[in-house]
Amino acid sequence: MVTLIPTVNLNAPDRFYEKLLAAHEGLDTEESAAFNARLILLLANHVGDEAVLEEALSAAALERK
Repeated sequence: MVTLIPTVNLNAPDRFYEKLLAAHEGLDTEESAAFNARLILLLANHVGDEAVLEEALSAAALERK
Protein backbone atom coordinates (compact mmCIF):
# COMPACT_ATOMS: atom_id res chain seq x y z
CA MET A 1 0.00 0.00 0.00
CA VAL A 2 1.33 3.39 -1.01
CA THR A 3 0.71 6.36 1.25
CA LEU A 4 1.18 10.08 0.79
CA ILE A 5 4.61 11.42 1.69
CA PRO A 6 3.77 14.74 3.41
CA THR A 7 7.38 15.72 4.16
CA VAL A 8 9.88 17.17 1.70
CA ASN A 9 10.80 14.42 -0.75
CA LEU A 10 12.57 16.41 -3.48
CA ASN A 11 16.33 16.41 -3.98
CA ALA A 12 16.32 20.15 -4.65
CA PRO A 13 12.99 21.63 -3.52
CA ASP A 14 14.14 25.24 -3.94
CA ARG A 15 15.25 24.57 -7.52
CA PHE A 16 11.88 22.99 -8.34
CA TYR A 17 10.06 25.95 -6.76
CA GLU A 18 12.12 28.36 -8.89
CA LYS A 19 11.23 26.36 -12.02
CA LEU A 20 7.56 26.37 -11.04
CA LEU A 21 7.60 30.15 -10.59
CA ALA A 22 9.41 30.56 -13.92
CA ALA A 23 6.74 28.45 -15.64
CA HIS A 24 4.14 30.99 -14.46
CA GLU A 25 6.05 34.06 -15.67
CA GLY A 26 4.05 36.08 -18.16
CA LEU A 27 0.80 34.22 -17.45
CA ASP A 28 -2.30 36.08 -16.34
CA THR A 29 -4.42 34.73 -13.49
CA GLU A 30 -6.59 32.56 -15.74
CA GLU A 31 -3.62 31.12 -17.64
CA SER A 32 -1.80 30.44 -14.37
CA ALA A 33 -4.81 28.57 -12.97
CA ALA A 34 -5.09 26.54 -16.19
CA PHE A 35 -1.38 25.71 -16.03
CA ASN A 36 -1.77 24.56 -12.42
CA ALA A 37 -4.76 22.40 -13.35
CA ARG A 38 -2.83 20.72 -16.19
CA LEU A 39 0.17 20.13 -13.93
CA ILE A 40 -2.01 18.65 -11.17
CA LEU A 41 -3.74 16.30 -13.62
CA LEU A 42 -0.40 15.16 -15.08
CA LEU A 43 1.03 14.48 -11.63
CA ALA A 44 -2.17 12.77 -10.45
CA ASN A 45 -2.01 10.51 -13.48
CA HIS A 46 1.62 9.73 -12.66
CA VAL A 47 0.76 8.87 -9.04
CA GLY A 48 -2.17 6.79 -10.23
CA ASP A 49 -3.24 5.64 -6.76
CA GLU A 50 -6.70 6.93 -5.87
CA ALA A 51 -6.14 6.52 -2.12
CA VAL A 52 -2.95 8.59 -2.23
CA LEU A 53 -4.68 11.25 -4.30
CA GLU A 54 -7.57 11.40 -1.81
CA GLU A 55 -5.01 11.78 1.01
CA ALA A 56 -3.41 14.64 -0.91
CA LEU A 57 -6.77 16.34 -1.43
CA SER A 58 -7.49 16.10 2.29
CA ALA A 59 -4.04 17.38 3.23
CA ALA A 60 -4.35 20.32 0.83
CA ALA A 61 -7.80 21.17 2.22
CA LEU A 62 -6.37 21.30 5.74
CA GLU A 63 -3.83 23.88 4.59
CA ARG A 64 -6.67 26.29 3.74
CA LYS A 65 -7.85 26.40 7.34
